[in-house]
Amino acid sequence: LRNRTKSDYLYYLTYRTRWSDNDQYSHMNNSIYYHLFDSIVNDYLINHCGINPAESPLIGLVVSSACQFFSPLSFPQVLELGLRVNSLGRSSVTYEVGVFEESKPHPAAVGGYTHVFVESKSQKSAPINQ
Repeated sequence: LRNRTKSDYLYYLTYRTRWSDNDQYSHMNNSIYYHLFDSIVNDYLINHCGINPAESPLIGLVVSSACQFFSPLSFPQVLELGLRVNSLGRSSVTYEVGVFEESKPHPAAVGGYTHVFVESKSQKSAPINQ
């Protein structure tokens, strides 16, 4: 994962770090990375898959997540987030997100999560309309 490059990802989102992203060690707190994962995945689902979380009959629930950190990030930096799908099942999708410093070829972190799609009312697993 450390050797991924921006070309390994098909969808991108830019993020400007905020002062409040830093922790007491003057680097971006690990919890912020998960906010970034949510941001790019949901941006893609809303803008390219027609999912409106407040109204859609299907919603994605996170069932697992992970992140590997390779180099620290902090405020002020501009980051490029890259998104790819590593696995597509009947009712699940595993996403991978690369977090890049704007000018660097390799990621500072790689992580992501698995969504299981469920009917929003019943919360029962449902097939994805591909």
